[in-house]
Parts: sequence; C-alpha cells; structure tokens
Amino acid sequence: MDFFHTPCYLCFMDRIYLDTASTSFPKAPGVAEAMANFILSNGCNINRGGYAQAYEAEELVFDTRERIASLFDFPKPDHVVFTANVTTALNFIIKGLFGRGDHVLVTSMEHNAVMRPLVQMERHGVSFSRIPCTSRGELETETIESLIKTNTKAIIMTHASNVCGTVMPVAEVARIAHRHGLYLVVDAAQTAGILPIDMQAMGIDILCFTGHKGLGGPQGTGGFLISEALAQRIEPLISGGTGSMSDSEEVPVWLPDRFEAGTMNLPGIAGLHAALDSIRYDRHEDLSALFLEGLRNIAGAKLVGRDGTDGRLAVFGVDFPDHDNAYIAAALEERYAIMTRVGLHCAPNAHKTLGTFPKGLVRFSFGPATTETEIETTLAALRSILNAGK
Repeated sequence: MDFFHTPCYLCFMDRIYLDTASTSFPKAPGVAEAMANFILSNGCNINRGGYAQAYEAEELVFDTRERIASLFDFPKPDHVVFTANVTTALNFIIKGLFGRGDHVLVTSMEHNAVMRPLVQMERHGVSFSRIPCTSRGELETETIESLIKTNTKAIIMTHASNVCGTVMPVAEVARIAHRHGLYLVVDAAQTAGILPIDMQAMGIDILCFTGHKGLGGPQGTGGFLISEALAQRIEPLISGGTGSMSDSEEVPVWLPDRFEAGTMNLPGIAGLHAALDSIRYDRHEDLSALFLEGLRNIAGAKLVGRDGTDGRLAVFGVDFPDHDNAYIAAALEERYAIMTRVGLHCAPNAHKTLGTFPKGLVRFSFGPATTETEIETTLAALRSILNAGK
C-alpha cells in the first residue's frame, strides 16, 4: 500500500499541513513500522547485554551512525553523537565548549536553541556578538571580520532561517572563521535532508541536526557530528552510565560514549534509520514559485524575506498588515483546515532583524506530501479571508 494512503495519513487527508518547518508530517515511509518492529521484536538496550538481540540493536544504531556520517560526508561514524533533538545537541556544544572569557559570534537570525544557552552562559563569563543580517534575512558577511576579537573562539550559525527560509553562506563563513583560527558550528535543523551538506567541503567543524524535520524521522531524535580534537575539549553536559568502562566513575574519553550517557531513544533511532532511505533533497521550488506568484496577487499579504526561489527553502513568513496575524492563522485552520505556525517562531531577534517584532508572522512551510492543489487551496483561502471584511 502506498504510504500516503495508509490509515495514519487518511485521517489527515481533509487537512492541509503547512508546518513542516516545525516537524515533518507525514513521516517518511517505513518510520512507524520500524519503530513498532523494534519495540515488538527487539526492545533491548545496547552496551548492556551480552546476547544476540542486544548486539542486533547495537548494529542498528551503528548503521544509523554510518548513514548519518555518509549523508554529511563526515569520515568518522563513531563521532556521530545521538541526542534527543538539535536543541540538546547545541546545548552540549555551547555549554561544554565555551567558558569564562570566551567570545562567540552568532548571526542575528538565530533560533532560541542557540540564543538561550548563550544568554545563560553570559552569566558564566561568555560573551557574544551578532553578525547583522539584512531585512530579508541575508547575512552581511563583510561585517564578520570587524566583529572578531582576540578572545573570539567560534562562529555559531543557522544554515537556513526557520522564520523566512533564507539560506546562509556557510562555506564563505567557514573560510573567514578558519582564516582567524575560529571553529564553525552549524545548526542544520531546517536543512538536514533538504539541502546537501558536505561538512568537509563546506568547512563545518561541528554540525548539529534534528531527525524529525527534513530527515523525515520521529521526534526525539537528533545529534551532532564532531572531530576528535574538539570532542576532547568539551565537558559533557550529561554524564552517567554508558555500559562501557563500568569499573570507573570517570566519564569515558572515547566517542560516542563520552556524550551518550543513559538509555538512548532506540525506537526513535530505528525510525530515523528507516527515514534515511527516503532523503530526496527537495526544496520544492515548483511549489514555492506557485505560492510566491499567488501571494504577489493577494492584496493585504506581504512576504517577508527573499522574493523568489533562489537562496531559500520552502519556508515563507507572511505578514498581513491590516490584520492580527493570529486571526489569519486561526481562520485558515478553523474555516479551511489549513495548519500553519503563527507568532515569533522561537526566534525573537530574527523577527527584529526582519522588522516583524513583536507582531510576528504567519509561517507556511512545505514538505514532501504538499501538493499544488493544496497550495492553490491555501491561496484561495487567503483571498477569501482577506476579502471577507471588505
């Protein structure tokens, strides 16, 4: 049976899901089955049992590491560390790598997954500066070198904005960072599985990813990829039992055990393993062009960010200047069963950069299951809602 016609999807067929930037739906083919199969047929822990099913579970996890490493052109699968999500991964890096007296550069478009840990670390003597972006969310790379200080240690940047979809010039930033001896940490929450990412060619030192968005896996999966040299400089955020080195109360020095204390989300990793078979690298440019063309012809709707399909993802922030944006989002859902995301999208400074703080935006984001008919229905719904009060 085709995945998009299974019972789990049929219950949503009368709804239009345009919130993929929050999480993918439906999940990739085989994800639910793989998770259920693991729970029903294996259910074991790894590194804890010396029996066949425990070894099978361990092989599944390592194969998933190998697939992730291959996906991002990273040479060491054992340095693929699994966490609960990209937020946890970023907390591992920010709170473990930086200390008193260190300075960090970030873009002005960062998500709170980066900014809240950094603001916390300010209380421990870490400082940061924001690299400015334009009102379309484009990074002003020419300003970076003037912001670098003698104590600057790294640049942390999103690969693409979760608010307006603008893609950042990671490789260019990496060249600047490495010229000054800085590390480059990339938040690939919005781009992993959507855009090709080659860590070596792009010069990325640490890549943080989530499994439940572009990769099509379940919630509760994510992680980071890191070199040996950098890993040994990071104090683990969480420590505890790993099933290895059980004769010692010290944290293991080798990876991935150094950062994977406690029981992992093995059903989730089984689902992520299945999802990795379906990576398509699709920015949905045809759908984006259709949406943008229709939006231009709707009076009272204002696109925020880049106009056009180049240099962006299928993530669109739209303002409705004459209306409360929450009203528009609610009307889309209540009258037309169209699901979007309204507000500040956990990225207040991004909205300040775009000029949409504190009102926020209605965000429309497309996924593999989005169709032309759904885009046309959404555009028609917007026209109807905006014309209703005239």
